[in-house]
Amino acid sequence: MAQRGICEGEVRELLETGETRYKDQTHLWIAKAFADRDDNLVCAAVVLEDKLVIKTMMHHFQWEP
Repeated sequence: MAQRGICEGEVRELLETGETRYKDQTHLWIAKAFADRDDNLVCAAVVLEDKLVIKTMMHHFQWEP
């Protein structure tokens, strides 16, 4: 998160209000544009296990068509 300049509050907002797209039943991406950032979209690649696990954070993200 620090390398990409993403703060904990942005991660929380991303997880709560971001757009989700599933790869399969347990893997998904959550993305959101933030008005005060110039490197949008911000995205979390996550895995649904017993808890939600963030595998990586990305910026300059683009959805595949």
